[in-house]
Amino acid sequence: MNSRELEEKLKEINIEDFIWVIYIFIIFMSWYSNSKERHYFIYKDEKSKEEYRCLVVMIFTILLVVYLYFVKSSWDSYKELKNSSDLKTRELAILSLLASLLIAISGAVFLYIAIKDDKLAIELAFN
Repeated sequence: MNSRELEEKLKEINIEDFIWVIYIFIIFMSWYSNSKERHYFIYKDEKSKEEYRCLVVMIFTILLVVYLYFVKSSWDSYKELKNSSDLKTRELAILSLLASLLIAISGAVFLYIAIKDDKLAIELAFN
């Protein structure tokens, strides 16, 4: 690994550290949104319902942005591979890109559900 590659790898790790902080924030937001959802179901409080819906849309929007970052990162890693890269490395890069893409698609679907489900008929959870 040359110095440029090392610098890039360390930059990626720093970004991933920041993403872990975002995940911790998402967990607390999810916990708080559950309390709003619970309050709505117990007391039929429409304000709690709307606060819950706003929180869930915000959660899944943030998650989708994070997931799209991972798609871009996987794509960039795949593009960086030279023709001389071994077959196993190329295969793993393609699988990483595929997995990141599928996670981003699921995030987009969950966001769509969060936006459209005004009756709270579907239970959404941070995955």
